[in-house]
Amino acid sequence: MSVALLQLNATVGDFSANSQLLLEKLREAELAGGEVAVASELVVCGYPPRDLLDSPRFVRLVADATAHIVAETRDVPLVFGTLGTRDGRLSNDAVVAAHGREIARSSKVLLPNYDVFDEHRYFQPGAALGRFEHRGRRYALSVCEDAWGAVPSLVGRYAYNPLDAIDETNTDTLINLSASPFTLSKLQQRDGIFADVARRRGVGVVMVNQVGGNDELIFDGRSAVFDEQGTCLARAAAFEAQLLLANWSSPGAKAATPDTEEAAYRALVLGVRDYARKCGFSKAVLGLSGGIDSALVACIAADALGPGNVVGVAMPTRYSSEHSIADAQSLAKHLGIRFELIDIDPIFDSYISNLGDALDGWGPAPATDVTWENVQARIRGATVMAISNRTGALPLTTGNKSEVAVGYCTLYGDMVGGLSVISDVPKTMVYRIARYINRDGVRIPPNTLTKPPSAELRPDQKDEDSLPPYDVLDPILEAYIEEHRSAEELVDSGFDRATVERVVKLVRGAEYKRRQAAPGLILTRKAFGPGRRMPIAQKYVDLPGNKGRS
Repeated sequence: MSVALLQLNATVGDFSANSQLLLEKLREAELAGGEVAVASELVVCGYPPRDLLDSPRFVRLVADATAHIVAETRDVPLVFGTLGTRDGRLSNDAVVAAHGREIARSSKVLLPNYDVFDEHRYFQPGAALGRFEHRGRRYALSVCEDAWGAVPSLVGRYAYNPLDAIDETNTDTLINLSASPFTLSKLQQRDGIFADVARRRGVGVVMVNQVGGNDELIFDGRSAVFDEQGTCLARAAAFEAQLLLANWSSPGAKAATPDTEEAAYRALVLGVRDYARKCGFSKAVLGLSGGIDSALVACIAADALGPGNVVGVAMPTRYSSEHSIADAQSLAKHLGIRFELIDIDPIFDSYISNLGDALDGWGPAPATDVTWENVQARIRGATVMAISNRTGALPLTTGNKSEVAVGYCTLYGDMVGGLSVISDVPKTMVYRIARYINRDGVRIPPNTLTKPPSAELRPDQKDEDSLPPYDVLDPILEAYIEEHRSAEELVDSGFDRATVERVVKLVRGAEYKRRQAAPGLILTRKAFGPGRRMPIAQKYVDLPGNKGRS
């Protein structure tokens, strides 16, 4: 028995294109000898459709597209994800169709309602897994989270595990339609979960995952087939659409699991490419400071959209070093992107001349004053946006997660843009990915990798003048934001008390900035965005000894 895994890149709301792609791949699977073809969760409408599901017309068009797909099926059963209804509410369904008719349907039982997921907002859960038979093989149908009920971190969220009804006495193969977003932690975790399901239940497992980027979410694909012992028989490529044919009697192609840096980089390239393509952009523009962050974003953009479609803009002021301009120009040359040099110091000088006296009327500037630093950043933001307006290029922001976490960024300045590319990449990982990029030759200038990070908004400025060293800051942020450890726990685990208190206050104080930021691509277990919903106006401060008020 051979199964065709249809790992597709669906676009939310593009029913015609999604349906056409699905049927094209079904025909290819039939010609290749596939006896069952399986696609991903909600492939007809794309995942996640979010509040588009509140539109009756949207739901009606999904139903029309589903009916068309069913009518076009032939001898080979097609298993695919679409919308359904249960008890007067929408459901997230797996449908099996063959010979122009629907032969089985199963509604998603476990509806995730954590992090980036809020499926209880839209769907009615199913009661049990659906089933069908084909050529003597017994199949059970599940949708994404249905197979995750036994994961330790999720135990207790659900009343029961629908897979408890599955074993070798009533099932030969469990099919799982997934739209499982990529995070770095899932590189090994997802395979382990499905291998464990196969072993525990004594059944084969076919998992087909969506690929591509939709808004902040990136889907890595890596669809796979496991035998009854949990051995991976075949695995589709990461971050690429693919039709993979797998046979139960012999191992198939198994794409290698990329290492952390490669996976992060390929995910970001895919995320930028699909965000631009699906939003109607073909070009991008970004500021080039000569630093490591903008260098990484420029590399990602060049690989995502093509070097000829990317513009890098250096915008020096009196505080900019010669090496920063040289490094930015060298980067652009290595990447083959267009380079523009726009001296913004005359604009900055105009602000000082016209605004200085008015500001001084409020009294002398405090020692912590950053007014003129932020003015420079905002001139740069306005300059990038002007180029975007004139050319139609997507403006990309270049702030990393470490900076965004503690508010080391300027509203309406370096935060201005349509997509925040590396806002979920800690600074220490930025360097690791940059070294990966340079593995086969120089793309990012060596000086960019070795010089101390600096915003260059005042004389001799260094990031460490305002922040703890990044190799100290990043582990604190990871523990506090991703692992949800309290400040007290961080201090007890060995982190310096004063540093922890400072970082926690900075993270809390920057919430209002993050709420206004461009959408950011997600790589880690907890990113700033739809999966982290902190109040801005609040009095709780997570500090050692704090009783709930600042």
